[in-house]
Amino acid sequence: MDFYLTALLQGLCFAGIAFGIYISMKIFNIPDITTDGSYTLGGVVTGILLTHNQPGWLILLAVIAAGAAAGALTGIIHTKLKINALLAGILVMTALYSVNLTILGRSNLPLLSLPTLFSVVNFLTDPNQNSLIILSLFVAALTLLIGYLLKTDFGIAMRATGNSEPMIRALGVNTDRMKIIGLAIANALTALSGYLITQMQGFADISMGIGVVIIGLGSVIIAETLINWLQITSVWLSLVLVLAGAIIFQFVLALTLSIGVNPNMLKIVTAVFVLIIVGLPRLTSRNA
Repeated sequence: MDFYLTALLQGLCFAGIAFGIYISMKIFNIPDITTDGSYTLGGVVTGILLTHNQPGWLILLAVIAAGAAAGALTGIIHTKLKINALLAGILVMTALYSVNLTILGRSNLPLLSLPTLFSVVNFLTDPNQNSLIILSLFVAALTLLIGYLLKTDFGIAMRATGNSEPMIRALGVNTDRMKIIGLAIANALTALSGYLITQMQGFADISMGIGVVIIGLGSVIIAETLINWLQITSVWLSLVLVLAGAIIFQFVLALTLSIGVNPNMLKIVTAVFVLIIVGLPRLTSRNA
């Protein structure tokens, strides 16, 4: 039971990445690889500020600002220098490795003796159940915030930029600015996942972001499959399904480990699982 509860907690922690990938890939149609770097950046900033005994609200703001700066930089390189979005993301992600290592000062930073979000806020005595309540409230607030943003005039302009850039530009919207802000928001959300995971696992690591983009991508693809099957058009329901996708993804990995698959093979299992959920809808539609 605790095994799957941990998977649920990780799924909630990775909701930020899932929302970030959803905004960059599904709303803006931009394949953003900055995710690997901005996730680690969120964790690194959290770790180093915790060791300096900074207040929780300051750590949260610093993580959001750091992630947003990374995303905005990718957006500026892509829009102003006219460099392919994928390459722009790779460039920023590569640069962030050095930035993260400089901030951290070492490859790994333990935080086990320090007060974190999960040890300071106490609803229940059981640590896992307490973490579940904290994460549920945090992710619910995040989902409401993103849903509200996407429903505003600004959010509609963001969605229109991804759907039909020439049309929205003809209406006087600065699409370059929209992309920069959109990528900033996406990477701020990704950094929040790093913020949560670092505090939950009790350490920040320079390599914690390797391959993490596949978790967000898998979550969004699961959500997209469900959205297409159920023919959902509501922004709110789409966000709930993206969150569900992140949790389902972690449950699949937990199930894989529970049936005795070697943990060293977990990345291969992850890649194969994403390949299956990407490929199956295409194969079934072709056969139909």
